[in-house]
Amino acid sequence: MRRRLPFYALFLGATLFSITTATGVAYAAKGNAKAPAAAAKPAGGGASAPEGSPPSPTLQRATKLYDKGDYYSASIELKKVLDGETPDSAENKQRAEFFMGKTLYQMGYYAGALAYFDKIVQAGDKHAYHGATLKWLAALSRVLPETSGILEKIGTYDAAALEDPTFDDVRDELYYLLGRHFYRKGGDGDFDTAIQLFEKVRPESGFYIKAKFFEGVTYVRKLDGKDALESFKAILVIDRERTAHKYSPAEIDEYTKLAILQMARVFYSAQDFEKSIRYYEKLDQDSPDWTASLFEASWAYFMITNNSKALGNIHTLNAPYFEDEFWPESVLLKSVIYYKYCLYDRAIEAIGEYDQKFRPLRKNLQDVVAKYEDNAEFYAYIKKVMAQKAGLDDVTQRLVMSVLIDKTLRKTFTWVDELQKELDMLGKSDKAWQTTQIAAEVLAELTLQKSLAEADAGKLAKERINRLIGELQELGRDGIKIKIEILNAQAEGISAKARKENITSDHQEEPIIVDDEHFMWNFNGEYWKDELGYYRFKIRSKCPKK
Repeated sequence: MRRRLPFYALFLGATLFSITTATGVAYAAKGNAKAPAAAAKPAGGGASAPEGSPPSPTLQRATKLYDKGDYYSASIELKKVLDGETPDSAENKQRAEFFMGKTLYQMGYYAGALAYFDKIVQAGDKHAYHGATLKWLAALSRVLPETSGILEKIGTYDAAALEDPTFDDVRDELYYLLGRHFYRKGGDGDFDTAIQLFEKVRPESGFYIKAKFFEGVTYVRKLDGKDALESFKAILVIDRERTAHKYSPAEIDEYTKLAILQMARVFYSAQDFEKSIRYYEKLDQDSPDWTASLFEASWAYFMITNNSKALGNIHTLNAPYFEDEFWPESVLLKSVIYYKYCLYDRAIEAIGEYDQKFRPLRKNLQDVVAKYEDNAEFYAYIKKVMAQKAGLDDVTQRLVMSVLIDKTLRKTFTWVDELQKELDMLGKSDKAWQTTQIAAEVLAELTLQKSLAEADAGKLAKERINRLIGELQELGRDGIKIKIEILNAQAEGISAKARKENITSDHQEEPIIVDDEHFMWNFNGEYWKDELGYYRFKIRSKCPKK
């Protein structure tokens, strides 16, 4: 469900694209030795060597195992160093900490790796491997959702540090990620910082198209429509010059459609409704935002008094093809249109349609939210809803599911799923490795993070449903106001202001023009997919002539 225009809130959310990463060689695989038993703590192991001392044999062995790809054995040896079982200096222990993060990453325990790298991030420049960790955070951003906190950790770094030649291969990616961090923060000056970082991404970079998109939406958040349009136009240029860029066709299609939708919204907010409509109509049925564009374009058509098309779009939105989507405001818009044409019976009928379809659903949603007060328990209940095992009636089930497609909420669920995946992977790992200290530590970290993530997911899901309840309540009040105006008009109590805004009977409705590629026939109650988006209504005013 979408709220009313103007649209300063953007319905977007960028996708973080995963890449295939190398996983560790399975511990005790064919041809490898079995897992070594944990060594007893050597005499004097608790005493640290002075700074500048060479690494202990254990640390040297650990790094060699890492280089050979025996990550399971390497993790055991590194844990000995970190637990103080060797006389390594503080500097060498920092090296072990860094290698442990890398090792867990290579094993596929990304949440565990993030926990180790976070220790280095927290230490800041005092840690010898603080700068080197940034590259690994970039790698984690490709496999972990934003809700893991990865952007906040990247955001602690100074962008000036990226000028170092060691960041040549990831500099553009890190500029983009830092920009995303400041965009998400959204505080004083953060949008300007985000834009500066997005602008640093080079056109030849694979992150340029993403950076230009977020640069555009950041300008929108600043209410700077002119510069936003320039950023979005850069994406349309990439679309026209596809062969000159290394993006996949799917990636170009995705960002082009997102840019077009945002341009339509910018023009609408600037009250340039004709241009807004042109961009809305560039989106086709394959676009995931097509129904949103139909609804928003309905308002644009209404604003230029092309209500034949506005009603046609509303007719499309209520087709059975979109029974999993809810557009209650479209029904009220239909009522307002009929009211302005003095078609009061039809206007009242539309209000009745809203009351019948949507008013009962608010109570149903309130019952859903009241099921569990505890956020983690509510998350478990929502998982049942998603599996269609919560016992909800069909309409309430679809309405709740329409809320759960929220992109931020989906990312939160993805983080829970990632943590569960890593827990499952640990449970299937080599039995000998599972008995080690590092395995126990990873298990404890994953279990804790999953518990926190489930509570966060439940809290956010509850907030999203409560937001929908509030929107339905507000729309219900709007419906009552519209009904009162209609009843007053029927009783000839229409106000002078309302009479001035009505469409008089001598108004020339925009003609329905049929070109050579289309033909027209009357709607017989049956929807066809190739007709969607092409419906037109013939509507004639019953208001008095001027």
